[in-house]
Amino acid sequence: MVKGDRAEWKAKYFVKMNRLLEEYPRIFIVGADNVRSKQMQQIRVSLRGIAEILMGKNTMMNKAIRTQLSSNPALEKLLPHIKGNVGLVFSKEDPVLVRDKLLENKVAAPARAGAIAPIDVIVEAQNTGMGPEKTSFFQALNISTKIAKGSIEIVSNVHLIHAGDKVGQSEATLLQMLNVQPFHYGLVVENIYDNGAVFAPEVLDITDEQLLGKFQLGLSNVASVSLEIGYCTQASVPHSIINGFKNVLAVAVETDISFPQADTIKAYLADPSAFAVAAAPVQAEAAAEETKEEVKEESEEESDDDMGFSLFD
Repeated sequence: MVKGDRAEWKAKYFVKMNRLLEEYPRIFIVGADNVRSKQMQQIRVSLRGIAEILMGKNTMMNKAIRTQLSSNPALEKLLPHIKGNVGLVFSKEDPVLVRDKLLENKVAAPARAGAIAPIDVIVEAQNTGMGPEKTSFFQALNISTKIAKGSIEIVSNVHLIHAGDKVGQSEATLLQMLNVQPFHYGLVVENIYDNGAVFAPEVLDITDEQLLGKFQLGLSNVASVSLEIGYCTQASVPHSIINGFKNVLAVAVETDISFPQADTIKAYLADPSAFAVAAAPVQAEAAAEETKEEVKEESEEESDDDMGFSLFD
């Protein structure tokens, strides 16, 4: 490629990236390690109409982003994450949809010597179909074997490679001999930029129930602190009102002050049996339900014991 062509290619690249940065509010920063060109084409096809992928050198991406900072300063949050072998996926669609589409486009790959294992690799107990002459190879890897029907059999499951470890030549050769492709490679979402905010992809898995639970817990903490220090907040007002009413009710019970709620409490204190009478229907209903359940269980047991026959059958 001549210098003029390269300069023209760079100019087109910056024009395209500037257009994408202006058009799309959502950007996925994706790792592209071990992704081949053919697989990248398949990913582009699957994302057609949903998102656009732009790869390139980190220096060019950083430069293009900096040119947009005057119109959109929030893009500066992207710069610390443009490192390593990464690309950008631009989209206006639901981030969960885009993330799932990226996860779908993974392909199986063998364990190559020198590669960093993304997951644990466990070789299951099996008959390898290899001849006894390969026994020394398994011994070198500390794998227990036996000869069964003229071939080597792995006696028990073997944790061959741990996640994060570098794959050795012997491990790679063994997996190749067993025709095992333990790894799956594709574009991996590392961070997501959404209208000025950058967050990890795990945030997409947070449900509405989890958000509501966290909010309720925070609200409870605010109310507790407010009540403890005597500082009124919107969260503590209901509790303050209830506590104040309890105090008023306690004073009314000890004095001649009268209002409906206090009169009800005074009546119960003057005649505790009235409370027992009021509670009786509820207790009776609960007891009746328990009796029905017990009768039903006994009937089922008797039916099972009789097996459908009478005493004289």
